Parts: sequence; structure tokens; C-alpha cells
Amino acid sequence: MQKFYKVFLIVFIVIIAINGYALSRNLGADLTSEDNMKFLISIACGLLGIGLLFILNTWSKIGVKK
Repeated sequence: MQKFYKVFLIVFIVIIAINGYALSRNLGADLTSEDNMKFLISIACGLLGIGLLFILNTWSKIGVKK
């Protein structure tokens, strides 16, 4: 994996970790409450970014001539 991809992988993991920590985990609180939705959307975007990162990395390996 190139250094460029590794940097973005670390950024996406940090975003997911920060937003996972910020979720309100009260027993009575609903996970999809209005306060948690911005964190859930951000976590989903981070997971999507990691998925796209691995797809781009795979495509870059396919394009390299041996």
C-alpha cells in the first residue's frame, strides 16, 4: 500500500474512532436520535472511505505492468 493510501487510512480510522467515542450511549437514548445521527453519518462516511480506499489500492495494483 502506498504512503498516500496509508495516510488516508489513518485519517478515516481516526474519524471513525472519534465519532464512535462521541455517540451518546445512555440506556434510555435511542441510537438513531437526532443527537447521534450526525455521528452515525460521519462513521458511515468513514467506512465508505475505507472501502473506496481499498478499491483504489487494488485498482492501482492491477494497472502496474510487470
